[in-house]
Amino acid sequence: MASQIPAGYRGATRIADRVVAKIAAQAAHEALRSGRAGDSAAHSPHATADVRRPSPSDPGAQPRARLRVGVELDYPCDITARCDAVRDRVVDRVEYLADMLVPEVVVEVEHLHSPHLLGARPGRVR
Repeated sequence: MASQIPAGYRGATRIADRVVAKIAAQAAHEALRSGRAGDSAAHSPHATADVRRPSPSDPGAQPRARLRVGVELDYPCDITARCDAVRDRVVDRVEYLADMLVPEVVVEVEHLHSPHLLGARPGRVR
């Protein structure tokens, strides 16, 4: 029966920006958890999403999500590799789960956590 009704009359699914942000934050958490044991265990990533929906004149176009993900990392680590892993995982999960194009993911490293700064080991941080 659904195949007989034109697409414009069947309705649409609209995913809220906060849901897309939640998917992105969870994906970032998964990427950080898989990278190193214990990394970011106490520091949950957070994300914001800016979703651009297609215009009514182009109903077949996919929505686009521009994302900003804030992370905290244990230091020392390869910061670039960790951010790349987060970016790749976020793009994959949002595209798969929300069926949105993700042209941009900004990963912000908000804090670095070092055992040297917590007094666990004396000495210089390099």
